[in-house]
Amino acid sequence: MLDAFAKVVSQADAKGEFLSAGQLDALTNMVKEGNKRLDVVNRITSNGSTIVANAARALFAEQPQLIAPGGNAYTNRRMAACLRDMEIILRYVTYAILAGDSSVLDDRCLNGLRETYQALGTPGSSVAVGVAKMKDAAIAIANDPNGISKGDCSALISEVASYFDRAAAAVA
Repeated sequence: MLDAFAKVVSQADAKGEFLSAGQLDALTNMVKEGNKRLDVVNRITSNGSTIVANAARALFAEQPQLIAPGGNAYTNRRMAACLRDMEIILRYVTYAILAGDSSVLDDRCLNGLRETYQALGTPGSSVAVGVAKMKDAAIAIANDPNGISKGDCSALISEVASYFDRAAAAVA
């Protein structure tokens, strides 16, 4: 896993070049926006259980066949596994937000996840809907202007959305 800084340095080093002005400006901006990034991660982490529970509740309301006898989330054990998986995806999304890079999400969470769900007979499209519901809840919490570093957070919120979209696409 490389954070944004290590990734830029590694790329420049591989080419035997100094960092360009554009690369330095991008990293400088990331440092300036660091408190916003930390605020977003803190908010999502602090509300993780609520985000997962509400997303699961909304998913099962839309797709009640999942919790009906024979459904993929029927029985307490399967429901717990579903909630655990949603929580793991959310946790790795927060790691990606903090690092400013999706590689930790890709490498340690999403790599092979679709195939695992296929092998288990779990509908990836339902998992993707659950991830989308977590995205909506997390963005609503992260985008609340109360008690957060002031400034335009649109780029950061867009980045947050992209990590959730990446996760949804990986399982669908």
